Amino acid sequence: MSETFRGQHPDHDGTPPEKPDFEPAHPEPVDYYDAHHEQAYEGGQYVPAEESFLERHEDLPSRRSSRVSKRVRKRRRSLAFLVIFVAFCAVVFFVVQMVRPMLGGFQVADYPGPGTGEVEVVVGAGATGRIVATELKSLDVVASEKAFLEALNEAGGTGSIQPGTFSMKSQMKASDAVSVLLAVSDDKVHYAAVAQNLRINEVLDLLAKSTGLPRADFQALANDPQEFDLPAQAKNLEGYLAPGEYRFPIELDAKGVLTQMVDLTKKALTDAQVTDPAEQYRVLTIASIIEFEGNEANYAKISGAIENRINNPNAETRGFLESDATVVYGLGIKSYEFTPAQRADKSNPYNTFANPGLPVGPIGSPGSKAIVAAAQPESNPYYFWVTVDLKTGETLFATSYAEHQANVAKYSAWCQANAGECK
Repeated sequence: MSETFRGQHPDHDGTPPEKPDFEPAHPEPVDYYDAHHEQAYEGGQYVPAEESFLERHEDLPSRRSSRVSKRVRKRRRSLAFLVIFVAFCAVVFFVVQMVRPMLGGFQVADYPGPGTGEVEVVVGAGATGRIVATELKSLDVVASEKAFLEALNEAGGTGSIQPGTFSMKSQMKASDAVSVLLAVSDDKVHYAAVAQNLRINEVLDLLAKSTGLPRADFQALANDPQEFDLPAQAKNLEGYLAPGEYRFPIELDAKGVLTQMVDLTKKALTDAQVTDPAEQYRVLTIASIIEFEGNEANYAKISGAIENRINNPNAETRGFLESDATVVYGLGIKSYEFTPAQRADKSNPYNTFANPGLPVGPIGSPGSKAIVAAAQPESNPYYFWVTVDLKTGETLFATSYAEHQANVAKYSAWCQANAGECK
């Protein structure tokens, strides 16, 4: 490789200068580019330094190629950043999709509506908005409970849902479902839910409140059972006001309301093949006692035991029914805690401890199942029964008084273990 010495020039004949006889202590580095003259000595003549550099060192990058390399590296860095960013966004999206169902999404789930098919929705008496929302969600009427509750709140109907049976659609928009439940029909009605075992005064109170009709109108009619073609034994409408859910047209008066209820009871008696008015009254009396003394699972068995006491009395029962439920009805109280003197009081016409046979009339409003059980009692050997668990309705039966006392002891033990339940 030829050498170019900074600050020196060859002779005019082109002969390069001779090397000095001594080596400098610190030789200057060889430089292929003369910053002052921009010439190089090569092959015995001067040539431009840049030309010599490009021709002889083509494998070394030029300044231009260096700038190109920087741009390539910059593009590669940008591309790498873009790939990382896209990957990050993909991860975030995936995590959101996984977590979103657990959080209920970023907005409340709701169907676009209007829905399809037909779904029957039953709203019970006293059902809250949340209870209704849960029912609608389980039937797939609405997409979420929250959507329904928000729509109900916006409609101002939180406390305005009336009990009843509603025809709705599957996958409705929540606001549409609310509109159905809160719709004011041109065919307006008075809703009344009459529970089983209610006494006549309780039923009349409920009817007056539900219909807005005067309580006195109901009371006057209830004390005149002949207005409804009832048997002579009937002193009032006790036992004839059938329990159930009613929607009375608003134009009905008190008599129209009571007539509907009495007619339903008459139909239940006829369906149970009891057509004689006097026998109907007797069956209603037994049915009302059955509802207070047991539950649906043992209605017929209790009915058979009642028939045994009345029609086939043994030495221990002597024809006395001995029902606590009848005694407290005659006393006008709800508690089964009454005194020995009250138990022995014959002046109470509903006291079946002091008076043999059935009481003078029904003690509540029996449902159709109790009516059927009273009309068709189970044939059995029992004379005694006692419910030993008031929560489950478990009832034990006995043929003798001694066996019955053992069952009563179980009831007493249950009462001690469940304070306040046996009042």
